[in-house]
Amino acid sequence: MANSSYEKPDFWSQKAFKEGYPARSVYKLQEIDEKFGMIKKNYRVLDLGAAPGSWTTFLLRTMDGSGKVVSCDLNPLSKKVKGDNLVFIQGDLQDASIRNAIQAEGPFDLVVCDAAPLTTGNKVVDTARSRGLVKMAVWYAEAMLKSGGNFAVKIFQNGDQQEILKQMREIFTTAKGFKPVACRAESFETYLIGLSKK
Repeated sequence: MANSSYEKPDFWSQKAFKEGYPARSVYKLQEIDEKFGMIKKNYRVLDLGAAPGSWTTFLLRTMDGSGKVVSCDLNPLSKKVKGDNLVFIQGDLQDASIRNAIQAEGPFDLVVCDAAPLTTGNKVVDTARSRGLVKMAVWYAEAMLKSGGNFAVKIFQNGDQQEILKQMREIFTTAKGFKPVACRAESFETYLIGLSKK
C-alpha cells in the first residue's frame, strides 16, 4: 500500500493523462484562471519554469491559436507540446542572455511560474530554494508585465510569503495567496496571485 499520494497516480494525474497533459499541475492553473480570470485570447503570456509543459499546453488551448505563449525552462518541453504561437527558450532564467531573449518577446499581459526547486526532503532548504525562484519570478513580472498585467507564482509555505506579498502589493493593485484544490493534501505548496500591475 502506498504511503502517500506521490507513490500512485491520483485523480488529477489520471485526468491529466486522459486529457493529454504532461502533468497534473495543469488543474492548478485552470483553477487559478477560473477564480481570477487571468487568461484571455490574444494575450502575450510568459510561462517560467515551464517543463514538461502542462501549463504551456493549457495556455495554448485556452488562447486557441491567438496571442503568444513564451515558455522557458532549463529542461525541454514534452515533444507533444506544440503551437504556432509558442516560443520556447531553453536555458537558465538568471542568465542575462536568456533574460534578453525573453524580454525581446514581450511585454507580457500575464506571467505565470510553476517552477519548483529540486527538493532535498529538508523543508528548510527546499523552502529557501523555492523562495529564491519566487523572487526571480517577481522580478520578471515587475520588469516585463504591461500595466494592468497579472501574475501567478508557486511558493512553498513558510517561504516568506507575507514578505513577498508585501512586495507584490507595491507592484500590483491586488496581491493574495491562493491554494488550489488540485494541490496534493500533504503538499506545502501554495500560490501567490498579483492582479492588475500598477
